[in-house]
Amino acid sequence: MENEKTVPEKSASFSGKEEEITGVVIDAAAGVSESPKVVVDPKTDSPKVESKPNETESDKIKEEKTEDNVDETEENREIIKDQVEETPPPEIQYTLETASEEIDEFIAGLSAKKEKNHDENVVTLEIPDFVWKFLDLFEEKIAEHDHEGKVKWGQVPENDKSFSEALDRVSKLTQSLDEFKTDNPDQNHCVVINRIGGIHHRAMSYLGDEFRSMLEESKSTTNNQYHLDPKADVKGKQEAVPADQCPLPESESTEEPVDVFPGYTPEVISNLNKIAEDMISGGYEFECGESYMTARRYAFDESLNHLGFEKVSIDDVQKMHWEALEREISTWIKTFRQCATVYFPGERKLGEAVFSDHPHISASLFSNLTRGVMIQFLNFAEALAITKRSAEKLFKFLDMYEALRDSLPVLGELFPEECANELKTETTTAKSRLGETAISIFVDLENSIKSDTGKNTVPGGAVHPLTRYTMNYLKYVCEYKDTLEQVFKDHYKIERHDSTSRPRNYEGGEEQNYSGGGGNEDDGQSSFTTQLVRVMDLLDSNLESKSKLYRDISLSSIFMMNNGRYILQKIKGSSEIHDAMGNTWCRKKSSDLRNYHKNYQRETWSRLLGCLVLEGLMSNGKVMKPVLKERFKSFNAMFDEIHKTQTSWVVSDDQLQSELRVSISAVVTPAYRSFVGRFSQYLDPGRQTEKYIKYQPEDIETYIDELFDGKRKP
Repeated sequence: MENEKTVPEKSASFSGKEEEITGVVIDAAAGVSESPKVVVDPKTDSPKVESKPNETESDKIKEEKTEDNVDETEENREIIKDQVEETPPPEIQYTLETASEEIDEFIAGLSAKKEKNHDENVVTLEIPDFVWKFLDLFEEKIAEHDHEGKVKWGQVPENDKSFSEALDRVSKLTQSLDEFKTDNPDQNHCVVINRIGGIHHRAMSYLGDEFRSMLEESKSTTNNQYHLDPKADVKGKQEAVPADQCPLPESESTEEPVDVFPGYTPEVISNLNKIAEDMISGGYEFECGESYMTARRYAFDESLNHLGFEKVSIDDVQKMHWEALEREISTWIKTFRQCATVYFPGERKLGEAVFSDHPHISASLFSNLTRGVMIQFLNFAEALAITKRSAEKLFKFLDMYEALRDSLPVLGELFPEECANELKTETTTAKSRLGETAISIFVDLENSIKSDTGKNTVPGGAVHPLTRYTMNYLKYVCEYKDTLEQVFKDHYKIERHDSTSRPRNYEGGEEQNYSGGGGNEDDGQSSFTTQLVRVMDLLDSNLESKSKLYRDISLSSIFMMNNGRYILQKIKGSSEIHDAMGNTWCRKKSSDLRNYHKNYQRETWSRLLGCLVLEGLMSNGKVMKPVLKERFKSFNAMFDEIHKTQTSWVVSDDQLQSELRVSISAVVTPAYRSFVGRFSQYLDPGRQTEKYIKYQPEDIETYIDELFDGKRKP
């Protein structure tokens, strides 16, 4: 117990020192004091004074403490650095516009770096983060445009402009990265190129869909002005309206409209132009052209179908009956003229507007689109040219020939030079074949006349069907006089080698020079006119042969007068055929008619008038009654026979009929009146007078006016 009390006392007594020692120790640690250390012995709890360290040991302790402090400071710095690195920097909020600006700078930097390295490879290419952000933003914009219920292109111009500008940057970025050369392209470089390519393709697909949709669905009512009524009556030249000569569209007969394209408004045209420009500049020229061709070919086929035009194969043409083929020809002519004057020019304007900065593309697309239609037209024309020839086909052939001829200059101006030359050659070939066929058909008219060798006469000496057919045919032919002049000029040499085209004497078979009223080509007459005169002379020769089939010479003369007058009236009624035949030929024909008239009067009425002559009637100044009675009796019998016979004869021309009656009455009536007035007194009044003087002069006139009324045709 005493010991326990003793220790605290000691401790208390060192307590102040301990505190002091403690302070010394701290100071010593800080290198302030060099005093000896006082420590407590753990065994005895008694203070113990250490011996003073030497100078070397003190320095060593100081170095160790300093190193510990330095290590602690560096460790703290490392911890702070790690904390700074683990804290992310504040994220930049990009928009498509801000990202676009940095993309522009990046592209410019790539171009500058490329020029600096003179196209030599660089070691690495770092892809900035804003490139990825730009691609994300643009992909979002594509998704906004390309979804169901989307706003169509052109409805919000600001969005369209932003889309186009972003797409242009993607295209330039693609091109720049593709052209940039690196020695070791890393995976990041390849990934960004693939991503850009995918986004670019998706954007172009969207534009392609919009382009095609706009072409197919944006038609306006302006397209109707280019459509003719397919049910409109298309008549030939031989009718009131010229054959299949479709009038020009109203748009050409009035003032030219201001850039009205077939079926599209100016706003749609502008949008199509912008999309086409984006696709072409982005390397999608082929896809753009394909979309355009598909849509426009479908629209063009629709327009042709609206006009009633359908594809007809060569075999179908060969098998068609003429009535059906004639309808197809009318539709062909109408459609071909419509295409040449409206559709083709409209398509060219449309292509030039949509691809305004790329004339070679618009020219190529226009040529490819319209060339197929042209070949279809020309194939039909050539198929028609090899069908079986017949006279009624001539006018339709000439209509088609005129359509091709008139369209050649227009088509030459529409198509590019190379395509125009090719189409011109093919069109000229088809036109030539139609022309040659037309000449063959016209020349075959000679064979038709020659082959008409029937032995049956026309009742009453009326106009022969061959005459009617030939003259009506020639009248219609001469309405195409200018065209036939050209056809014969261009193609007649081929046909002259055909023996059937060379007229010969109808009976003897020897070749004659049918100069008619105007000579031949050496005399300044065209081949067509020469051929026309040849046909007319051949017809005359045929009619002369047919007139000899009549046993009654008077009726033969009536037959020739009827046919001659019909021919002359037809010629005078057509300025074209009259000009072709000439006044000389017409005067000769009129002279022939007068001769036939004289022959008729001589054969018919001269014998009758022989009963009224004085010769043989008187003897020694006295009238011999038996002879007088016989004269009256013969006159009555002959007049009865003439009246009975010739009232059944036909003179269809009113003027000729009147001329014949007047001329007969002028000769017969006065002679009969004079004869009756002079010799009736020698007959006994009463029954004898009534017996021999059957007709009064007035009766003769009445009966003459009944002649030629048999089967009169209007």
